[in-house]
Amino acid sequence: MNDALTIRMAAAEDAPALLDIYRPYVEHTAITFEYKVPSIEEFAARILRTLQRYPFLIALCGGKAVGYAYASPFKERAAYDWAVETSIYIQEAYSGHGYGKALYDILERLLTAQNILNLNACIAYTAHADEYLDNHSADFHAHLGYHPVGTFHKCGYKFGRWYDMIWMEKMIGAHTSAPEPVYPIGQIDWAKLL
Repeated sequence: MNDALTIRMAAAEDAPALLDIYRPYVEHTAITFEYKVPSIEEFAARILRTLQRYPFLIALCGGKAVGYAYASPFKERAAYDWAVETSIYIQEAYSGHGYGKALYDILERLLTAQNILNLNACIAYTAHADEYLDNHSADFHAHLGYHPVGTFHKCGYKFGRWYDMIWMEKMIGAHTSAPEPVYPIGQIDWAKLL
């Protein structure tokens, strides 16, 4: 775990390595409400779809994929252009080593360069931790400056249990009467921000 961390933009070819990180979240946790692990082809398509507008980052430690983070539309309508939903997954063995913070720091820098103003995180939440879900994700986001703004009660059903969903937000820019346009990730010089 002492190898240097490298963060770069993901590519479709990273899908197998990223699926290795995501698979345990689908199969053994309620952190994602997805029931079935996507195919490599579907996951590669998700990466490419994201990269049309937003960053999709991969973290490598000693050349091994240890985590990833990306942004997606908060909502599709034009008035929401300045808001995104952020997501992050870290391989369990590498959790707690600062890799998540490093990924989110770079993701935030890239989104700021795109003129994004609001970061929103949709997080599975439970009143009583169990073997499928604790509230570490909410704690992680709070540590990085996200604040809770709402709860949807018992809206996700997985492993025979009902889970809540909370929304947390972080403002990263000024909300003016004439906001700058949001540029797709491909239209900014993102390489120098990594």
